[in-house]
Amino acid sequence: MAAKKRCQLQAETPCNSAVLRIVGQCPHCRAEFCGVHRLPEHHNCNKLEDCRQQAFERNKAKLESERTVAPKMAMA
Repeated sequence: MAAKKRCQLQAETPCNSAVLRIVGQCPHCRAEFCGVHRLPEHHNCNKLEDCRQQAFERNKAKLESERTVAPKMAMA
């Protein structure tokens, strides 16, 4: 039987907990973590800022495309 995968937390004191099978992989950095460290905020994900920036850009583009302008209001 294969050995259990362990949490890949990179910290001063490494975590020795078993990896969660279904939700243990971070969608941003693709590393595998235990239940405590599986969220990007809890394992200091290095790609989290890129994800936030992409979400910000998508939201900004959507809001700008839906913006009401004066000519549209005059026709109503």
